[in-house]
Amino acid sequence: MLCSVLSLSTQASTADHSQFEVLKGPFSSGQEVTAACLSCHTEAAHQVMQTRHWTWEYENPLTGEVLGKKTMLNGFCIGDRSNEAFCHSCHIGYGWQDNTFDFNEPTNIDCLACHNTGEYKKIAGMAGHPSYERQEWPKGSGKFIEAIDLIGVAQQIGSTSRETCGSCHFYGGGGDGVKHGDLDSSLVHPSRELDVHMASDGLNFSCSDCHQTDKHQVPGSRISMAAAPSGGAMMRGQHPSEYQNPASCQSCHGNDPHKGDLMHSSRLNQHADIIACQTCHIPAFSRGGVPTRMGWDWSVAGKLTEEGKPFFTYDEEGNITYDSRKGSFNLGQNVEPVYQWFNGDVSYIQPDSQIDPSDRVAINRFLGEPGSADARIWPFKRFEGRQPYDTELKTLLVPQVAIPNDTSFWYNFDWDKALLAGAESSGRPFSGHYDFVDTQMDWPITHMVAPKEQALDCASCHTSEGRLAGVKGIWMPGHHRQSLLDQAGFLLAGLILLGAAGHGSMRFVTRNKKSGG
Repeated sequence: MLCSVLSLSTQASTADHSQFEVLKGPFSSGQEVTAACLSCHTEAAHQVMQTRHWTWEYENPLTGEVLGKKTMLNGFCIGDRSNEAFCHSCHIGYGWQDNTFDFNEPTNIDCLACHNTGEYKKIAGMAGHPSYERQEWPKGSGKFIEAIDLIGVAQQIGSTSRETCGSCHFYGGGGDGVKHGDLDSSLVHPSRELDVHMASDGLNFSCSDCHQTDKHQVPGSRISMAAAPSGGAMMRGQHPSEYQNPASCQSCHGNDPHKGDLMHSSRLNQHADIIACQTCHIPAFSRGGVPTRMGWDWSVAGKLTEEGKPFFTYDEEGNITYDSRKGSFNLGQNVEPVYQWFNGDVSYIQPDSQIDPSDRVAINRFLGEPGSADARIWPFKRFEGRQPYDTELKTLLVPQVAIPNDTSFWYNFDWDKALLAGAESSGRPFSGHYDFVDTQMDWPITHMVAPKEQALDCASCHTSEGRLAGVKGIWMPGHHRQSLLDQAGFLLAGLILLGAAGHGSMRFVTRNKKSGG
């Protein structure tokens, strides 16, 4: 099975795209490149248009909630509405800058975003386009970026890679490693100690080796996960659609992953019926030298220098801890996860959900009943934020921050204007009264799998202050205690010791008598 997986990463292309006449240009836009791609890949556009990577939308079949980046709220950049031209540099399309974007136009798909092999970058603020001409960026910085070589990029396309997937997923939330905790640029060329699967000098997996794609559908989304898959290992040649989720540990390692000593491996495999593989095999996240953001306080944003200019502050390692545009940050590295039951179902707060500002607001909730057959104990990054809400309507608010105009917070530092513009753009009511509320988000940890030698040992949990101390619905020897049982055990142990001492004494006495006789 392992050999068949590795072949996916090392398989060479059977086509030299530099020889294709249709890719010799000239091209004046990304859409023209896409039109050339589709002249051969005739079904690709239809396939892509059915994916969440394209729609940024997903309806939860359990709750009916409409999820996806298009409408979801978070505690980081809060939301993309009214900020589309900036945020959508991570959309696999060209031109999405407001609600007039045409999702049915095939040439709006950006093939190069996922299939480039280098020297391709979409610029934040340009609605998903790269730079087609030399220009100053950021505006007023005195720094310039060159025009993208569309012909060169188109002729060197290839399979997806850690670099192409990571160009968006590593930088979610506005920076390297900000959002997920287990995804950052250290995974472009990771060591075995950081990730045994993606190690550059080891298995060297690409993202698609686990997230095996079928008709451009990529399995493994955090909003529809398989928390307790039980299908066993995938067989060679088995179609991904025939398996519950190819992006799971069980799809390769099966339901009884531990081998070796029968009693020991059997006991560990019994643990796997309750505990997710990630819980033991990812002892900490953000381990590659890139800090992740554990807290974000928007309420202190807007401070300026005496000259009225925005500024940054840094920690001892040079990481930003305050940004006038965004507020203050708490950073973490080598962070121990929090643990909770999870059955694959997630509930997210909606833009019209009423909140209780007297308590910390949970933006998402990972569901699962203790001991249920469809649930496992999973590791999570717990992020805490402080963000604006409507004090009259009791709803979270999405500000306009990133568009260069007089209503965006990054350009005017005026919350009233920014919140009104965000509400109008998203079609949500706004009373005009706001404050800031504490929030919380959980993020499942499933990358940065450590070598087996670094997996958690028994004492990590089976102690009075073990890692699973806060998890409900479990009883662990070494952690939980029952006084009557403890007393009975100590009494029994005492009687055994007393009996052994008495027996030894009698043997000693009788032996001496025999010797004297």
